[in-house]
Amino acid sequence: MTEILIPPLLGGYYEILEYLSAHVLTCLVPAFFIAGGIAAVVSTGAVLRYFGPTTPKPLSYGVASVSGTILAVCSCTILPLFAGIFRKGAGLGPAVTFLFAGPAINLLAIVLTARKLGLDIGVGRAVAAIVFAIVIGLIMAFLFRREEAAKAAREQASSQDFTAGMGEDGKPPFQLVAFFGLLVAILLFGTMQIAVGLKIAGLLLLIAVLALVVTRWFERDEIRNWMVETWTLAKLIVPILLVGIFVAGVLKVVIPEHWIANSVGGNGLQANLIASVVGALMYFSTLTEVPIVKMLVDLGMGKGPALALLLAGPALSLPNMLVIRNLMGTKKTAVYILLVVTMATVSGYIFGNFVG
Repeated sequence: MTEILIPPLLGGYYEILEYLSAHVLTCLVPAFFIAGGIAAVVSTGAVLRYFGPTTPKPLSYGVASVSGTILAVCSCTILPLFAGIFRKGAGLGPAVTFLFAGPAINLLAIVLTARKLGLDIGVGRAVAAIVFAIVIGLIMAFLFRREEAAKAAREQASSQDFTAGMGEDGKPPFQLVAFFGLLVAILLFGTMQIAVGLKIAGLLLLIAVLALVVTRWFERDEIRNWMVETWTLAKLIVPILLVGIFVAGVLKVVIPEHWIANSVGGNGLQANLIASVVGALMYFSTLTEVPIVKMLVDLGMGKGPALALLLAGPALSLPNMLVIRNLMGTKKTAVYILLVVTMATVSGYIFGNFVG
């Protein structure tokens, strides 16, 4: 009995250790500070201006859908950022588009996909990810349109308190741009594949400039609120996230690699569905999905299932599902998961038969 239980438990334990060592300091911590800054410093009106339920769709969905080309984040690192704008009143559709697009439309991952798996899969991933992000957001907004209408009514009622381009405290826009620009730069710099010494020096420089900006332009109460909001989001997300990562690590041990490869050979509908479901359950850190899929392709995986996994995998994971359920509720989360898996399956099936 012990021999059966120990390997899966160790798999979950090692998965948590890997995540904590590789992602917390360079990805998750900066993401929490960005989300905390959104909650504490950015006015509700500023968020609603770009992501609100009454914002023109070309603007809100356009901004949300290209976010991943700027943020090289995984399905877990995007969660604090999604929580930040969603709690500030962003419309469900644009917020979900942002949630999907953040990890799915990663420019580096798409380039790496084209180099390792072929130009056809690289282009297919880029086009499908952008289209999916917008379509899934629009479908979510339509299905829950009554709630969105109520949110729009609340936005209109509070619109008189909104001053365009200013924070709630009248903070100049250039200060907010500098503040969030430095936070995003810290997030991006921390994910770069460069020498450790250069990375540490760059991060220390950016943190020093950020500290100067904060002490010069922000009041003590604003800094305190920033820390409180950051800690609040961390307490909300981290415990559930770690549980999900542990379970994902257990699944990696329990589900044999050769079974996955044998199940997703060819381009049939069943193979694409299995690839989508497996991708949705497993956790892939930024860029790691490409070598994993390359290995599966070498073992016989079809091009269609490969694309399906590349679409569902980065955007979803078991940890991701558990956290967004706490943020959006069970019903919305279930619909979102179903949409991602369905669209990844269908696109993989069409792509596989088209290029095959």
